[in-house]
Amino acid sequence: MLFPASLTRRRLLGDALRLGLLCAAPPLLAAPRELTVLTSYPEALMSHFEDAFERAHPDIRLNLLWRALNDALGYLSQPDQGGVDVYWAASPRTFESLRQAGAWRPIGIDRTGLAERIGTTRLSAPDGSYLATELAGYGFALDRRALAELGVAPPADWSDLADPRLAGRIALPVPSEVGFAPVMVDIVLQAYGWERGWALWNEIAGLSYLVHRGSTFVSDEVTGQRAAVGLSIDFFVTGAIAGGAPLEFAYPRHGGLNPAHVAITAGSKQVEAAQTFVAFLLSESGQRLLAHPDIHRLPVRKSVYPQLPAGYHDPFRAAAAGGYDYDNDLGRARLGVVSALFEQMLIRQHEEQRALWTAIHRHEARNGQRLTAIRERFCQPSIGEKEAGDPQLQASFRRVEGDRTAANEIEAHWGEQARQRRRQVRQQLESLS
Repeated sequence: MLFPASLTRRRLLGDALRLGLLCAAPPLLAAPRELTVLTSYPEALMSHFEDAFERAHPDIRLNLLWRALNDALGYLSQPDQGGVDVYWAASPRTFESLRQAGAWRPIGIDRTGLAERIGTTRLSAPDGSYLATELAGYGFALDRRALAELGVAPPADWSDLADPRLAGRIALPVPSEVGFAPVMVDIVLQAYGWERGWALWNEIAGLSYLVHRGSTFVSDEVTGQRAAVGLSIDFFVTGAIAGGAPLEFAYPRHGGLNPAHVAITAGSKQVEAAQTFVAFLLSESGQRLLAHPDIHRLPVRKSVYPQLPAGYHDPFRAAAAGGYDYDNDLGRARLGVVSALFEQMLIRQHEEQRALWTAIHRHEARNGQRLTAIRERFCQPSIGEKEAGDPQLQASFRRVEGDRTAANEIEAHWGEQARQRRRQVRQQLESLS
């Protein structure tokens, strides 16, 4: 798919032809080199970068191809890599999979001023074959008025969401369906520890309603007053705020970042032009474009932040205060396992999950005593952290084509364990009535 905005350069050349300028001065208007960029970014973002880049480099014309994140791996795995010179998207696992397959060439640009990490989050490939171009932060879309009506303070961290007064008013994206959500789950597991993290997610899920792929945006759930809090990634919410939505976005104390990357394909025939484009994306002028209200992403170049509007979130400053201790190298390997666990433990039979938490909270409020033993039984994860780190198990849950028999059998086992726990918890609660 060719973006409409990418016709800009062709229209200019057409105007020049009609005016006879190409005939009058052919050396000055030689045909520009064409650079093919594959991306999953929306047109609103790409049009800003295309216009700015082609003004700065009129000798290079961008040919923009759009593919969904799930389709990019197959497209770039073709023998000729689909004729693509540059891939630019927010899909760390795709970039790493293609790096291991030898799909990228060394980028070869000056990386002065570009950090390798923010906190413990690695930004770019260790060998520099793909580089981070921008960041997305995780947090909460908030309706302050709705929170005030519930008597709940705006949450400052994930643990603040485990408040019974929020029952039915938290919009939770389903990790197996919504691309950014598995990292969100793992942020909590790393921040609070495996056992406590799963217990926290268990209770949050029991207070939430689910947002499925293709149904709606989390920001719409909050602006529509169905949710008081929506769990999201920042640019979805800040974009809605720029459009006038009565929302706020809050970054939690235990934060996480999801880098977007750019790489030059091994088969590129326009290496110099590709390097010019990558250098532009990472330059101060390119990075400042990320602050445009239509885009509102977090730059990776630290020197840009003092030039941004007041109140713009600075992940470098937050990391200095301990706010970004998420290890994305650890997380990337186990995301498939984490997502599958979440699905079987907390998403399947979700209505029963909510009903059990309603009963737990009601009993605790009535008796003023925490049901510690019942909570521990209910929230026990199906596997331990060490088992989740097993490379063979992780390989079973990677998003690749092939036989899923092993993964399906493991998930069925986890699902049965979760059903048994719910049944036992229900029986224990009935015995207390």
